Amino acid sequence: MSLPPPEDSVGVVWSRILSVLSKELSEQSYKTWFEGISLHGYSDTSLVLSVPDQYYGKWLEDHYQNLILSAAQEVLGKAVSVTYQVIEKPKTAASSPSHSRSPKDRVSGLVSLNSNYTFDNFVVGPGNRFAHAAALAVTDAPARQYNPLFIYGPTGLGKTHLLQSIACEIGRRFSNYKILYISSEQFTNQLITAIQTKTTPQFRAKYRNLDLLLIDDVHFIAGRESTQEEFFNTFNSLYDAHKQIVVTSDRPPKEIPSLEERLVSRFGWGLVTDIQPPDFETRVAILKKKIEKETIGVPDEVLYFIAGKIKSNIRELEGALIRVVAYCTLTGNKLDVRVAQEILKDSFKEESQKFSIEEIQKTVADYFQIKVSDLRAKKRTLSIVRPRQIAMFLVRELTGYSLPEIGEYFGGKDHTTVLHACNKISAEKEKDIGLRGVLDKITGLLKKER
Repeated sequence: MSLPPPEDSVGVVWSRILSVLSKELSEQSYKTWFEGISLHGYSDTSLVLSVPDQYYGKWLEDHYQNLILSAAQEVLGKAVSVTYQVIEKPKTAASSPSHSRSPKDRVSGLVSLNSNYTFDNFVVGPGNRFAHAAALAVTDAPARQYNPLFIYGPTGLGKTHLLQSIACEIGRRFSNYKILYISSEQFTNQLITAIQTKTTPQFRAKYRNLDLLLIDDVHFIAGRESTQEEFFNTFNSLYDAHKQIVVTSDRPPKEIPSLEERLVSRFGWGLVTDIQPPDFETRVAILKKKIEKETIGVPDEVLYFIAGKIKSNIRELEGALIRVVAYCTLTGNKLDVRVAQEILKDSFKEESQKFSIEEIQKTVADYFQIKVSDLRAKKRTLSIVRPRQIAMFLVRELTGYSLPEIGEYFGGKDHTTVLHACNKISAEKEKDIGLRGVLDKITGLLKKER
């Protein structure tokens, strides 16, 4: 093969090939397999792709070879061969010390780290406070407490954010650590490749010489006998050597179907903690954190509106904000609740409007034997204030209307008044069985009337 062409030429060719590939692959597949490689060089007849290790190259060859060949032919105008090479980057005196590299660079793995996933960018609330504290404890003293650390919860609540934050922070504090962040699917794929290429000893050496292993979505290894066997032995090797293990899952170990009991037991050796959906205040804080770097101002009313609509998935929450900001930035429209409602109308689940505010007000008024007009008036007698607070709380819980919108339906109350009422009822119902019973009865009446 001829010498690699000038760097600019290589960059242009590779950029065009990636452009073709991105149109043929899902976003996840593209990010997983093609953002971590580069074009080392090319000649009239062949391309050489630079890959992190031989397992990576073997996987690309087995699963994406034809697609890569097709993309290369489209860009170069002729058929070429493609080979893979593990490229050792030359070390220079200026760059050899490990502390000259960023923490992210010191974390290996096939899944690239998100630079926004740091502890500084993680918004702490009641639903994730304990998991966040445990993650910080692990970074302070790896393998000394909470080993393994098992974090579980539904998709989109910040498990991956915490996992990558741990990886980056330990990489920053312990520059000599060997750290691997990877998904369970990638672990399985690497094992399969190692078995096929008869390089299982190298695979085991790679994993069992780590100081920190972080595996995302570990529940995907359930039901895979060979993968569970290999992970079990890897776990034992690292644990016995006092190395830190952190994993995430969508459910606790005991509830993962087809997960071997010995692995359930191992996960229980450390700390098992969950992440719950964020409450309203945390959702607003997440949105405010998201807009810190935006050049366009976002009114609080818009943040309250979005936070009131999307309650269970942080990625969807942030995605909704991005859509609204992008639309107003590109069109020059004023950003307000009306515009946000129009842009996001297709994103909200139908059940968020299952009950109307009027229905809830009428049911609450009937239950307490008062008039609906009393709920909307400015009367501050206890016999009216309490039902009004309960009605506001139920509207927020059952409809997803924003705080300002709720206030308008209750005689033009300020959003802070609505927030106070909702917080008061939310806090009291945790301790007051009678109040919980009232809320359940009213909710039951609403459903019965439907």
